[in-house]
Amino acid sequence: MRLVVDASVAVKWLVAEENTDIADHLAAHEQELHAPRLMASETANALWRKALMGQIERTEASTAMRLLTDMPVNWNDDEAVGADAVRLALALDHPVYDCVYLALAHRIGGVVVTADRRFKTAVASTEHSGSVLTLADYTQTQ
Repeated sequence: MRLVVDASVAVKWLVAEENTDIADHLAAHEQELHAPRLMASETANALWRKALMGQIERTEASTAMRLLTDMPVNWNDDEAVGADAVRLALALDHPVYDCVYLALAHRIGGVVVTADRRFKTAVASTEHSGSVLTLADYTQTQ
């Protein structure tokens, strides 16, 4: 199965938090994982916020970010799905940055895996509901 992982999953690869074990399982079990390049910037921002909030040490944020390139992810260009992401964002009334992941999933015939329940809720009553799984949903497919 082709899976598109978002920054909420990537952060769990780098920092221990709820459902890190599921994210680690995802990375370790030879799934075909994809991500838009946007994920790197979003992950860096999430680590910055965690450092500001005192959840991790400041030095841990940059150290963790360097590890992202070691993750088993096929990186995809954002501009290839930009127009589709905007169309989805307008249709769903949801931020473009989340819709970049959804547009990529549609393009490669995959499914988005996220820890962002708000994103899952945004697509729940649409034709895209089967295209977004939370980490908890993912465990039920295994």
